[in-house]
Amino acid sequence: MSVYTTVTADELDAWLARYNAGRLAGFSPIATGIENSNYFVTTEFGQFVLTLYERLPADELPFYLNLTAHLAREGVAVPAPEPDRTGALFSILNGKPASLVRRVSGAPVMAPTNVQRAAAGEALARLHVASMRYRARLTNRRGPAWWRQAAGAVRPFLTPSQNELLVAEIRHQVGYGKEKLPKGAVHGDLFRDNVLFEGSRVAGIIDFGFAATDYFAYDLAVAVNDWCSDADGTLRSADVAAFAGAYERVRALSAAEREQWPSLMRAAALRFWLSRLYDLHLPRGGVLTHAHDPSEYERVLRSRVASPPRLPPLASKARG
Repeated sequence: MSVYTTVTADELDAWLARYNAGRLAGFSPIATGIENSNYFVTTEFGQFVLTLYERLPADELPFYLNLTAHLAREGVAVPAPEPDRTGALFSILNGKPASLVRRVSGAPVMAPTNVQRAAAGEALARLHVASMRYRARLTNRRGPAWWRQAAGAVRPFLTPSQNELLVAEIRHQVGYGKEKLPKGAVHGDLFRDNVLFEGSRVAGIIDFGFAATDYFAYDLAVAVNDWCSDADGTLRSADVAAFAGAYERVRALSAAEREQWPSLMRAAALRFWLSRLYDLHLPRGGVLTHAHDPSEYERVLRSRVASPPRLPPLASKARG
């Protein structure tokens, strides 16, 4: 992701001494995304990813790191954090909480086939099934309270048409969080660049920086909006059928989840439109930064409002 905290070779080599990873052989920044500082790290014993958490308070980190450790133990394709010699999953590097994970083979696919969409949908469902057995809870910091705060902050930068859309959608989502839908630990950001493939196989789900306790169907909506939309924001029905159909073969959605699906898709679009507006107009400083275009998710939201999406019927019984 974007690099906000720089690390020298000497600083990193000294920090690595707390791990059984060997001496530093090389490292390089990862300059995509917007949230944390990430580096590819090579040591004499292997390849890793170093993450310095820029926004997450240290007292919240156990939720994220223990979640990925739990999911890895459950057989979900996620990189588990490396414990240091004391068993700790993170420590401080240059004033920031930092963790180390083994680098996963594979690469993101930005133009996936429907076979790959199905593999990603199945992987997300397996993540949700496994997270039902994860007991820690954490309120989504990009949930409704943040939507309202961010909306107030970005409104001076918007056109009258954009402000009208934003006010109407915040009003529409006023009851979000009050529905009795299945929930647990969710990824929160399962975009295409956070799923690594080897061929048609999901090699790893990465970047849990927005994980939280939320609705499973909302997490699915976040993914479907990214994996199944045209450039103008409209949904491709065959792509939705591939992604959501594979998901439901593992974890079938309830009648209530299906009923709420149009609003959940709108909530997912609103969340990312707001976050991109916020990062564009109220950016943080960084050495390497990358801001996503908010207009993409404005188009997605307008499309979801104009054409309420429906899920395809469940073709077969979920495997559970």
